[in-house]
Amino acid sequence: MASDDMPESAEFPDLDQKMPVLFIGHGTPMNAIEDNAFSRAWAELGRQLPRPKAIVCISAHWETGGTRVTVAERPHTIHDFYGFPEPLKKMQYPAPGSPALAKFINKLVTKVRVAPDVDWGLDHGAWSVLYRMYPDADVPVIQLSLDCTKGAPFHYELGKALRPLRRKGVLVVGSGNIVHNLSTVVLEDTAFDWAVAFDRFVKEAIVAGKHSDVVYYQQLGETAAKAVPTNEHYLPLLYVLALREKHDEVEFFTEQVTLGSISMRSLRLG
Repeated sequence: MASDDMPESAEFPDLDQKMPVLFIGHGTPMNAIEDNAFSRAWAELGRQLPRPKAIVCISAHWETGGTRVTVAERPHTIHDFYGFPEPLKKMQYPAPGSPALAKFINKLVTKVRVAPDVDWGLDHGAWSVLYRMYPDADVPVIQLSLDCTKGAPFHYELGKALRPLRRKGVLVVGSGNIVHNLSTVVLEDTAFDWAVAFDRFVKEAIVAGKHSDVVYYQQLGETAAKAVPTNEHYLPLLYVLALREKHDEVEFFTEQVTLGSISMRSLRLG
């Protein structure tokens, strides 16, 4: 090992316990302040999980040209939404960052450049969920961006490079939605047939370990086009699946499709 590797590696030694991996269907940012089945499930999850040393979040709401990672010591809370109540706009999630973890990820990912980013903070795809899981904001959090110039296979392969993090006490969280079509949303608790069909297709592929079906989801044609009109909410799932190991069990801890075309399906691996 080269000497310049030592600070990052020494700070993140291998641990006996392997961390699980999470994909969370985050839906509306109102879940951060509303008491509902989703927010309660996230809170319960935070109580059940082994306490992480740090968190890496891949959120649907940070798209960049190229791949970036946050390096701020104190990432700011980003209110990247409009038309919501004032209490939500005023919410803060003052979790510390982890420049050391960002540097370590840069060492792990060798096939592409991961650029340090000092300006991005924590967007609502990250903090609206983590506020429920870790309300004291006392676990360091960094974000890894989605390279919007790349397709689904790129993101799945990049996710594989993060596998060593699971044995270093780092919790990897993908935050998005399997079905996310805002143009067809209705303000009621219902689900369109095509949204349910796509959500079920992805669930069955995950359970069967058929990751290629999830990566090449466009094979479902019109159903996939409706369910994933743009892929930023879908791609975080691929990072999570890429971290699955042979004996990891799959647990779906929320499974509802609501508002017609938003899947709140969330899963835990390991």
